[in-house]
Amino acid sequence: MQNAKLFNYFHLHVIVFIWGFTAVLGALISVDAIPLVWYRMLLASFFILLYIVYRKRNLMISRSNMIKYCLVGVLLAMHWLAFFGAIKVSNVSITLAMMSTGAFFGSLLEPLFFKRRIIYYEVLFGIIVIIGLYLIFKVEGHFLTGILLALLSAFLGALFSVFNGKFILKNDASVISFYELLAGMFCITIFLFANGSFDASFFKLSASDWILIVVLASVCTAYAYAASLHVMKWITPYTLMLTTNMEPIYGIILALLILGDSEYMSPQFYLGAGIILVTVIANGIIKNTKRIKK
Repeated sequence: MQNAKLFNYFHLHVIVFIWGFTAVLGALISVDAIPLVWYRMLLASFFILLYIVYRKRNLMISRSNMIKYCLVGVLLAMHWLAFFGAIKVSNVSITLAMMSTGAFFGSLLEPLFFKRRIIYYEVLFGIIVIIGLYLIFKVEGHFLTGILLALLSAFLGALFSVFNGKFILKNDASVISFYELLAGMFCITIFLFANGSFDASFFKLSASDWILIVVLASVCTAYAYAASLHVMKWITPYTLMLTTNMEPIYGIILALLILGDSEYMSPQFYLGAGIILVTVIANGIIKNTKRIKK
């Protein structure tokens, strides 16, 4: 039992490392954010379908659930479009630093969806996060568009997570993800047809882009998703939260090693990003402590 827990703890770090690598792949893939997300959702839905068939899950769901999952799938598509759009117009470091704010957007959204009161320390932490953001804005203002897109992505990601937190209580997570991915891909397809972008040139990708997109859809999306479900059987939510917060750190380090000079930022940027990350971790620690005492 202890060996299994240790193995799955290291497995969790591998998964978080893969999530951090997702942003680097977004920078390495030469296509724009819209086709990138379309390919990711199409291929990831296929790989998750293979997982569903392998695990013999039931794909039949009610019409009301289908509508809900499809709407959230559109939300997921918008989240990824903003995420990869931020990478394309700024860089990986800026995007991941801003994505760290997702936990606080979640803290603001949870009282609305789960009808709980606003907690005072979350407000305080929110103010500290704003200070961290101010430090980044002050020295990296030329990346304003990327910063705003990444913040939008963080907000949409938090909203997406809140909805899925309610859905997961009633259905299998892989089935939910399959329909959400398909719906998001279908929505982007309609957009591409509407503006005339869905033509033969859309499918002309370089060999390196094809390889990286397949890695993004299979390893960084389908595998990481399925593996994260497995390790949750062995890892406590507290350990999961702390380890997941390593994603921006892993991602920024990988970006510095792989992408080089374009990822080197000013000391004030790293100070602001550090303030945000430490605040997010502190928020999780306090939440876990209060949960244990109950």
